[in-house]
Amino acid sequence: MRTEEGLQAPEAPVALGASALRKEEGEAVALPGPSSGPRMNLERVSNEEKLNLCRKYYLGGFALLPFLWLVNVLWFFREAFLAPAYEEQGQIKGYVWRSALGLVFWLVALTSWITVFQINRARWGALGDYLSFTIPLGIP
Repeated sequence: MRTEEGLQAPEAPVALGASALRKEEGEAVALPGPSSGPRMNLERVSNEEKLNLCRKYYLGGFALLPFLWLVNVLWFFREAFLAPAYEEQGQIKGYVWRSALGLVFWLVALTSWITVFQINRARWGALGDYLSFTIPLGIP
C-alpha cells in the first residue's frame, strides 16, 4: 500500500465474528459475523419485485419443495396482511394463502404416510424392508 509517507505494510487481517471490531478513522465499527449476514429486507424491494418473488416461491413449492411455501408464508405474511394497502398486495395475499394451504396439505400427507409406514413396516415384510432406508435390528 503506498501513502504520502512512502510504503506502508498492509494491515494485519482481522478475525471476523459477531464481536469482532476494527478501527476505522478513530471509531470502532462492528464487522459482520456469521450470524449477522445478509438478511431479506422487503422494505428495500419494490412492490412489483415483492410480487414477483412471492410468485416464484409459490410456484417453486409445486416442484415438491413445500419448504418454499413455508418460506413464502413467513417472509410475506406481514406484507400481505399487516402492511398498508398497495396495488400488488391482493395478489401477494392470494399467494400467501395458497402457500399456507399447500404447506398444510403437505404436512398432513407426510405425517399420515410416516405414521402408516411406522405402524405397518414390519407387517409388510419384504416390501417394508425395500421401502426402508435403514432396517432396524430385532424383532418388531
